Amino acid sequence: MPYSLSATKLQNYHRCPQAYYFRYERGMSGPVAFGSASLGTALHQALATIYQDWHYQDPLPQLEWIELCWQQHNGKLNPAQQAEGWEILCNYWQRYISTQLVMRRPLAVEGKLQGSLEVENVEFVLAGRYDRLDWLDDGVELIDYKSAKQVTLPEPAEIDLQLGLYYLALEQVYQQSLRKLSFIYLRTGERISFDVTPELKEQLEETIGELALSLRADAQWEPAPGEQCSRCGYKRYCPAMEDKPEPLPETAKPASQVQLVLSL
Repeated sequence: MPYSLSATKLQNYHRCPQAYYFRYERGMSGPVAFGSASLGTALHQALATIYQDWHYQDPLPQLEWIELCWQQHNGKLNPAQQAEGWEILCNYWQRYISTQLVMRRPLAVEGKLQGSLEVENVEFVLAGRYDRLDWLDDGVELIDYKSAKQVTLPEPAEIDLQLGLYYLALEQVYQQSLRKLSFIYLRTGERISFDVTPELKEQLEETIGELALSLRADAQWEPAPGEQCSRCGYKRYCPAMEDKPEPLPETAKPASQVQLVLSL
């Protein structure tokens, strides 16, 4: 049977197999993220509506259209969140829409990708999500909106895993090559992009294959101490952080003897 992989799971495993084990193998809740998840969700939904439902008969939507889309998704927010979200979208419109001659229709918005990868006769399913896919002259740009208050980038190795997985999946789903991955930080308006070349794709495909096989066969889940440990929600259970780690909570799932499926 095929084994399902996602960029998030590969990144988490690369960062620390022990934390991955606690989160995915034992089903233990991780640390609570900072910021407003509900505001971030509403912003993502509004941006999807802006690009998906615009008729594209006029060159550019005006702020009235942005406001209409925002009103469709902000009903569960409190007044302060509604005001903050509207300010964020106004800044986005001013920076990324009003400065264009024409707003181009994306290839797709708010969707899922699924491809496959075979390594040493083992089939893996590659699964991931995207916020927006834009056409480029020679391929596709994947847009990932970030609503966190601080601009924080994953480590280069983790970005490479994301690039490689989406490159492989996009080729199979759309017969198009991923040429650029861009993070747009909605609160600051900053855009950070990473280019992809065919040579890098071959290197990343090999890296993903090796990591996928290691993850599937791992029975030790060794901790990987590093800067991430100070923010880890599992450190009280970790032998690398505590001389006498706490026993896992009773709510943790029983440890599986054989790892079968790694779902998204």
